Amino acid sequence: MRDVTDLDVEGQVVLLRADLNVPLDGTVITDDGRIRATLPTIDALRRRGARVLICAHLGRPKGDDYAARAAGGPSLRPVATRLGELLGQRVAFASDVIGPSAREVAAGLADGGVGLLENVRFAPEETSKDDAVRGRFAAELAGLATRYVGDGFGALHRRHASVYDVPALLPHAAGLLVRAEIDVLRRLTTDPARPYVVVLGGAKISDKLAVVANLLKVADTILIGGGMMFTFLAARGYGVGRSLVEADMIGEVRGVLAEAERMGRRIVLPVDTVAATEFAADAAHDVVGADEIPADRMGLDIGPATAALFAGHLAGAGTVFWNGPMGVFEFPAFAAGTAAIAAAIAAVPGLTVVGGGDSAAAVRRLDFADSAFGHISTGGGASLEYLEGKTLPGIAALEDLA
Repeated sequence: MRDVTDLDVEGQVVLLRADLNVPLDGTVITDDGRIRATLPTIDALRRRGARVLICAHLGRPKGDDYAARAAGGPSLRPVATRLGELLGQRVAFASDVIGPSAREVAAGLADGGVGLLENVRFAPEETSKDDAVRGRFAAELAGLATRYVGDGFGALHRRHASVYDVPALLPHAAGLLVRAEIDVLRRLTTDPARPYVVVLGGAKISDKLAVVANLLKVADTILIGGGMMFTFLAARGYGVGRSLVEADMIGEVRGVLAEAERMGRRIVLPVDTVAATEFAADAAHDVVGADEIPADRMGLDIGPATAALFAGHLAGAGTVFWNGPMGVFEFPAFAAGTAAIAAAIAAVPGLTVVGGGDSAAAVRRLDFADSAFGHISTGGGASLEYLEGKTLPGIAALEDLA
């Protein structure tokens, strides 16, 4: 796979597919981590005289056509403003994706200049499952530029026009962020330093059970927290009260637990939980044993004994991958478990990888510096699909040098 250093970009309009899918409170960016993560690639292109035209998505706009989606938002305009602040130069903003404004911005870029197209998902064709529809849109998008760089790691698991179809139409290469993400993921799956400990949390085990099954082949220990832990506890025969449980997954979870035992791998489940009367920041709550959750309560965090148990497994780790918070970290009363695990992982001297998404948001919200971890991924879903053993469409497109 080529990267930006292998591509002739001087004086060329480079369509840079970035991941700028940042959280917004109205029009205020609450975490600019993904914008900062793409700066090295932008700077590398600018230094070599490229005219950088950025394409990115934001959220999942609804509607049958461009006008409906654009009316409902969200717009990338606040991202253009923040990106300009970080770069120390004006970022020209196109109010459409392939229309007159996009063509004007692309044509007006000088060497080292930067422009940003409006939210690419305002165009329904971007996410169409019809190859021909996607292909026509990709041709219009590619027509704005003479080179393509894929740096939107968080979207590489999507067969979308700007990710999958455009690279085939232009000389292309991977951005520095994508190369870094892939290099880290390969270290997690190919001869990792041991012991190798995986920490998985988040709400649903249905999103991650295939990852668990695949990681059993390489990880020594898998620690299970978050909302998904209750499906595991139910599979063990425990009563879990009103906690989140995916009843239709219990049989499959039992199968994975049995497979782990057969392979001599450890799946470690919580021994206690913070059980609340309701899903609310101010809900009454108590710490109870994992097998003693009252029928009228729901678990919203791992308990202190579990945090200590997990920290013990992490203490001697050579490699750690973490994806998913341990509880409802957005509520201070139920953030202690996630904070404890973040602290334990930050103390590991070996390779530590935070797998994007809610995990990345949690460590920043809990005031952990990015530098406390070896790598914070920008793409939770893409990371998980890679670790599941799937071929990511965006990676396949970048690897195709035909």
